[in-house]
Amino acid sequence: MLLRPTTRPLCFSLCFHSKARRSYRPKWLSKDMGRVELDSKAKRQADFRLCNVSSHMTELLEIRADDPKMHVLLIPGNPGVVTFYKDFVESLYEFLEGDASITAISHLSHTKKDWDHGRLFSLEEQTDHKMDFIKQELENIEVPIILVGHSIGSYISIDMFKRSSEKVIYCIGLYPFLALNLQSTEQSIVGKIAASRVVSVALSLIVASLGFLPRSALRLIVTNSLAKSWSAVAVEATCSHLVQYHTMRNVLFMAMTEFRKLTATPDWAFMRENKEKLAFLFGGDDHWGPLQMFEEVCDGCCMFNHICCLFMCVKAVYYFPERLQRDMC
Repeated sequence: MLLRPTTRPLCFSLCFHSKARRSYRPKWLSKDMGRVELDSKAKRQADFRLCNVSSHMTELLEIRADDPKMHVLLIPGNPGVVTFYKDFVESLYEFLEGDASITAISHLSHTKKDWDHGRLFSLEEQTDHKMDFIKQELENIEVPIILVGHSIGSYISIDMFKRSSEKVIYCIGLYPFLALNLQSTEQSIVGKIAASRVVSVALSLIVASLGFLPRSALRLIVTNSLAKSWSAVAVEATCSHLVQYHTMRNVLFMAMTEFRKLTATPDWAFMRENKEKLAFLFGGDDHWGPLQMFEEVCDGCCMFNHICCLFMCVKAVYYFPERLQRDMC
């Protein structure tokens, strides 16, 4: 949800249960030749490209494996600025040892340029956009697809999982925002701001006005306010995307539709039926996906074994690739 990158780690230690993690040994520990091969295979930079998805220009970050065994599609939170996830995409690709192609897709109009001329997009429209992307770009690939959602992206991923073909085989929710937390003061404040068109417009104008500052001054403001522990990549993404009026308006409009949609109870029946294909990672300090939701998922889905090993009481930094690499090994 709104500006969650300030406190979120995207650690992919969820890929292994404790026993599997103890037995896991990277390939580069075996042979020198294997290490050389892996280094050339795994250490890659994520490529940025624009893609026209159903007449909407969409920002993508992607790494294409030479011989992929699967394709990971990352659905962002809100804001859905894809460049926020650059370090995570690259660390995940290296962690998976180059065996998976990875694509991170932006939300509509959470982009640097106002391609949609001020149009506002709801949560449902953002979900439809991701489904259109799969049909357009991934329908003909020969490997299975794994959905990885962050925050509200987890909710979107589950909705996509319901509607997807058999090609989509697994869904992972990182710090999932699945229902409103009525005990959260921050959620209450964000909900009231997003619900008011006047306040949303005013706040978006104020934020957009910061874009007229010199980039060095803007970086200083962002670093000393929101992003004291962020990486340079995250700071740059904030300066290039979030200080755009159209982006901020869409962040708040999407938040408004999230709060309306997530008043409903999660679809426990679907999750129970597909519990072998779902996994979640919760954080102990996360008010968007609090301990109460962790307990509800365990009780409602009877999938404790799929969540307990993923639970982390951490207060970590969202954009430190070295933290990701340390947790993954």
